[in-house]
This record gives sequence, C-alpha cells and structure tokens, in this order.
Amino acid sequence: MASTSSASRPNLKSLSFSSSSTLRDKKPTPCSVSYPVNKTFPISSSLQPPATYKPTSWKKLCKNVASLIPNTKNQAQRTAAAILNAVENAMVSYERRHHPLPKTADPDVQIAGNFFPVPEQPVIHNLPVTGTVPECIQGVYVRNGANPLHKPISGHHLFDGDGMVHAVRFNNGSVSYSCRFIETNRFVQERELGRSIFPKAIGDLHGPLGIAKLMLFNARGLFGLIDTTRGLGVANTGLIYFNGYLLAMSEDDLPYHVIITQTGDLKTSGRYDFNGQLKTTMIAHPKLDPETGELFALSYDVVSKPFLKYFRFTSNGEKSPDVEIPLDEPTMIHDFAITENFVVIPDQQVVFRLTEMVRGGSPVVYDKEKRSRFGVLNKYDKDASLNRWIEVPDCFCFHLWNAWEEPDTDEVVVVGSCMTPPDSVFKEHDETLQSVLSEIRLNLKTGESTRRPVIISEKLNLEAGMVNRNLLGRKTRFAYLAITEPWPKVSGFAKVDLSTGDVQKYVYGDGKYGGEPLFLPEVSGYGEDCGYIMVFVHDEEKVKSELQIINAVSMKLEATVTLPSRVPYGFHGTFMSNDDLMKQALC
Repeated sequence: MASTSSASRPNLKSLSFSSSSTLRDKKPTPCSVSYPVNKTFPISSSLQPPATYKPTSWKKLCKNVASLIPNTKNQAQRTAAAILNAVENAMVSYERRHHPLPKTADPDVQIAGNFFPVPEQPVIHNLPVTGTVPECIQGVYVRNGANPLHKPISGHHLFDGDGMVHAVRFNNGSVSYSCRFIETNRFVQERELGRSIFPKAIGDLHGPLGIAKLMLFNARGLFGLIDTTRGLGVANTGLIYFNGYLLAMSEDDLPYHVIITQTGDLKTSGRYDFNGQLKTTMIAHPKLDPETGELFALSYDVVSKPFLKYFRFTSNGEKSPDVEIPLDEPTMIHDFAITENFVVIPDQQVVFRLTEMVRGGSPVVYDKEKRSRFGVLNKYDKDASLNRWIEVPDCFCFHLWNAWEEPDTDEVVVVGSCMTPPDSVFKEHDETLQSVLSEIRLNLKTGESTRRPVIISEKLNLEAGMVNRNLLGRKTRFAYLAITEPWPKVSGFAKVDLSTGDVQKYVYGDGKYGGEPLFLPEVSGYGEDCGYIMVFVHDEEKVKSELQIINAVSMKLEATVTLPSRVPYGFHGTFMSNDDLMKQALC
C-alpha cells in the first residue's frame, strides 16, 4: 500500500509553536500506526537516585517476583501465573547462587553513576543560557538513550534499557527542555505490571538459564499473561526525521513514532509500520540521502533465513520490495553506509549462534576464523545477484560514519571506527578496548581492499558521531566523533580532517563527560564545517547537566544551556528545524 503523501498528511502548518496548548489535546486522525498510546502523567523510574540507590536484596526481589498475579477472574490464568512466578523465583535464586553476573550483564555496573535512569521531565521553559545561542538554531535537538523503568530482575546490559528521548527546544531566544519514555509495547505492559517482565536481549540471554527465561516468557504469552504479538523492542538507540515522522529505533523491532508538541514536550504516537508496508524489524541506523530524500535501511533476523534484507523508501514514504542478501548465518549488522549509487553492507566477525546458549555461553559470538567482508550493491537493484563482496580481514566496525565513490580509481571509500576486541561491548575482556578511526578502500575492479588508520599522530578511541549530514554518501573532509576515554565515558570530541589526519580536540574538563556530538550545519554557511556542535555534558562532581553549543569552525564554546535535571549518558540524536516541526504528522 502506498504511503500518505506529504500533501495530504495532517500537519502543524496551521498551528503556532509559540502557543501554550499541546498536541495531546488534539484528536489524532486514523493512520497506519499500530498500538497507539496516550501519555498523561510524568513517569518515574522505580529505581532510586544514584546517591541513595542500594540494590534490593534477592530475598525481597523474589517476593516482588512472586507478586505478579493477574487481576482476572480466570482461574486458569491465576494458577498459571502462580506456577510461572514460582519457577522464575527459583531460577533467579539459582542464578544468584551459582552463576555470578559478568560485568557486561551486572546492573550494578551497567547502570551506575550517570548511566543510572531518571524520571520523566515535563517541559520546562525559559532555561538559563550562558553565552549566546546562534540565531540560526531554531528547532529542537532530540537524543535517544537507554533508561530502564524498573530494577532488573536479573542480568542487564546498558543497551537493554527502555528508550527515553531528551528534547531541547530553541524558539526565538527561548530554550526549553523535556524528557519522556518511548511508550513501546513492552514498556506499557511493564508499567502496568509494576516490574520488569520481558527478557533483556543482552543481559538475560546467557547459557541454559537464558533459554529457560525465553521459555518462561513464551509460556506467559501462551497463557495470555502478557502480549508478545506487538513487538518486543525498546526503541532506545537511534532517531531520524523522515517524511514528517520522528522515528525512535532499535534493531529488534519496528520504529516508534514520536511527536514533538507545540510546547516542546514529547508524546509517543505508536509503533510505526510505514502505512502497513514494513513487516519486519529495521536497524537503528537507516540512511537518509540528502539529495534524493530517500531512506535506506536493513533488517536482520537471528533465527531464520533470510538473515538479512535491504529495502528503501521514496521521499514520500513508499517502500521498495525487500532485497534478500544471502548470508550463511545471522550476523550483527548494527550500521551500514550509502554512497551516491551504492549501499555498503558489512558482514563481519560478530555473529549470532543461539546454540552457544546450550553450551553455557552467549549467543553473540566473535568468530575469529570468519573473514570480514563488505558488500557493495547498487541502491536500486531488485535482487542481490550483482552484490559484490570484498574481504576486509580482521575488521569490525560497530559504526560507519560515511562512504563515497572515487571513480578515477574504481574504489568505494568507507570511513568507520574499527573496534578490537570486536565483541568487547558484549563480553568481558582483559584486553583494553580500542576503537580506531579507519579508512577502508574497496576496489570494485580488482575485488581487493586496503585499510589504514586515519590518525597517525596519536592514539584516540573514537566512537559515536557523524559527518555533515548534507553530504552523507558524498566525499567529506571532516568527521566529528566522541573521544571514548575512559571507556565507556566520553571526555570530549574530536574534529578530524579525514584527508590529512589532523585532529582538533574539544575536552569537557575534569569530571565532565558527554556523549555523541551532533553536527548541525548552518544553512547559509559556505564551508563543510560551517555549523555548530551540540552535546549533552554532565558534571559528575556537581551532578549537573547542560547542553553545550560549540562553533565547529573555531572549536570555541558559543553557549551553554543549564538543564533542570540530570541527563544520563545516551546514544544517538538528531535535530528538527522549525520547518520540520511544522510538517510533523499528527498520528
């Protein structure tokens, strides 16, 4: 079914964003969004603030587990719930005694300090600003992140938390802030139940106990105690604005549509399937072509073939047929790249093998024997028969920052951060994690590749960042990347000249850490780096957060917005202009 065009889609052109009314008072018109949810009151996490938080004893926690009895007259459901709760109680107790959690799944490690969750913050206006916000910054900066609503029952990885979007709105000199949970299917059910119930994709799924947790979860679904049919994702990773929709994404589900209200608040509209066209999950890093307005995406499956599919959307949201990319086994593909004519698809050494759980391990496996490779496929090919695989030995890029074509040498150039050990985000290692900004050249004529570090003068761990989004898929000179030192904290960001390897660093200062630097190009600017960097920064000693705005040319601080509440370290964000806000879909 073709999607609704921008001309016929309901929008905010008739509404003033300086108005004090909110969109939540508007009755949405029908559209192809499943499971709509309305937000009424701010929601607080069931966890305690960092300064006072002490883990609940396992004895008390097991009592909390045993309290999950459905409020129903159906005796069969009540009996099933009691039995399944007792099983979970025993599993948790056994795991605690015999299988201590690794650091990568220990909630006391994964959500400590400023990784600890915060409650929702309704919009607060007229925030104090030090310095001057550039006049060209009009719109809203939004950033996603993991923010668990409830204390984990068992294992928990940083990536497992519920999605929360933080929004800073700039409107003619006034600045506001709000943060809201993304009301996913699992979030809504766990909020109603008052506890964590869905298995954590990384923190829970280890060894035979991980299999048992999956079986327990499926049994609860079978007895109707929970609804497993409308998605299991947390929507905590990426954000993109496309065709009137701000989409929050994680690669285990469909996107969720989030609305920015007139006052700068946030509201979850629902799980978004592109008007019934998207039937599968979508990775959290789709690519928006700045010239055509098309959106390109992948979907991977860890259980059954086809393990990987590629598809695209026209600028008005019409989806192409899926292109199945043959793979021998499911592979972790968190990111990919586009050029003017191609999509570049990594097939690397981190794979999914569910059978490893039977042997006591994690299903996320680093296969040292596998040869990493990159596929180069024409954007508009209808099948993968002409996909060209080119090997790039010992390469694992969690993120790819850009790619472009160099016709004179028949090469596709890919810029990404090569991470070693490749599975260090998911498993404990004695070896220190390294994330090296690298240039990878794929020769389409010879089928060979080369790889080199971009920066020669010093060693820097660079992760999370971007290039000028107006040049995505085209040759770029600069990249703006987080300095992830000490891992996993971010002590500053680097502006890297990709042609020379020169580095300009902006460091937040002692005890201050941030996240992904967002580069906002200035519309009237002439140079590629003409624009501003926006980043949340947290002072761990003062327990205060702020938004910093840095001139990307001079690398000097322009303005600081003091925020009314703590902003945890998070993942990826985007910026919506006033024009984008006016064109938002209302449902």
